[in-house]
Amino acid sequence: MNQLTDIDRTLSAPELPEGLDTPVVVVDLERVDANIARMQSHLDERGVALRPHAKTHKSPFFAKRQRAAGAVGITVAVLGEAEVMADAGIEDVFVAYPVWAVGEKARRLQDLAGRCRFAVGADSVEGVQQLGRAVAGSSARPDVLIEVDSGEGRTGTDAARVVEVARAVDDAGLLLRGVFTHGGHAYRGPDRVAGAAEDEGSTLAAALRALLDAGFEVPVVSAGSTPTAVASAADPVTEERPGTYVFGDRQQANLGGSDPAMLALAVAATVVSTAVPGRCVLDAGAKALAKDRPDWLAGHGVVPQLPGAVIRAVYDHHAVVDLADDTPRPHVGDVVAVVPNHACPVVNLTDELLLTRAGEVVDRLPVLARGRNR
Repeated sequence: MNQLTDIDRTLSAPELPEGLDTPVVVVDLERVDANIARMQSHLDERGVALRPHAKTHKSPFFAKRQRAAGAVGITVAVLGEAEVMADAGIEDVFVAYPVWAVGEKARRLQDLAGRCRFAVGADSVEGVQQLGRAVAGSSARPDVLIEVDSGEGRTGTDAARVVEVARAVDDAGLLLRGVFTHGGHAYRGPDRVAGAAEDEGSTLAAALRALLDAGFEVPVVSAGSTPTAVASAADPVTEERPGTYVFGDRQQANLGGSDPAMLALAVAATVVSTAVPGRCVLDAGAKALAKDRPDWLAGHGVVPQLPGAVIRAVYDHHAVVDLADDTPRPHVGDVVAVVPNHACPVVNLTDELLLTRAGEVVDRLPVLARGRNR
């Protein structure tokens, strides 16, 4: 694919302040707050709790905004992110990942369980047994949610084996909080979103029936992905864990998970070369935009100021842009906003976010959980 989609042509990037030192990641706070309120409202209407995933923003600043809007707690991917959230006073954190708790991770797990309401994921008997060993002799113990695979084929046990893992949780002296899944196969294309949402619900329903039939209490049934969050928010789901909705990105707009007119994050970049006819080069390469590119999208981001342009390639510090025939040629020194394909790795690549309102800088926010990948 080498053409933009119809949705790509409608994307709206945040307004850029004057005089930026590029590349820099710009976040529009008005759009962030609108996105937070929109998702919270959708789930409130359905009577489903929201536990947003913080791997997108990696910052207690945004987590607290989500909590203030009504989120029941925060989801993270790794212990390092959990520590940053707990250090900032976020008191309810779930690591939605099958943590293998050995060595230093075991100590950190105990510490987190002792200072906030804390839960971790597991998808195997062996993983649960290791969790039990990690907290042996400690009164601080995490709750456990069992991950089931609803079609992504990544982590998660089969729903038919969930009782086996639940019995291991009991044997380890841990509390079973519930089950969870991630409909990540929604990211395989816009035509997969509805089916992935259905898969989340049916898989969780099967796991829930098995656990209830075996005599377990299951207070939380958790689904999670931005494109499927609203569609899967129905019985038996009690909780959703979307993340990228807070900023939105090109991928989410095309999947229906974000309003194309309310994208809150962009990478500001400067045109540094127009030496090749029909092309320009920006100073935001792979180390600013990341390299995520689903095979159903053309290029590595969209530049709304250059209609029809495709970012054909990214190198460490170069983004090579093919210009449409009818697009006015930019000049060296022009600053443009790039809507990235995937916001999450972009945030993890930068030390700070430039926070704006109405195109004016209001703050520079350190990305406190940047690089906290374990």
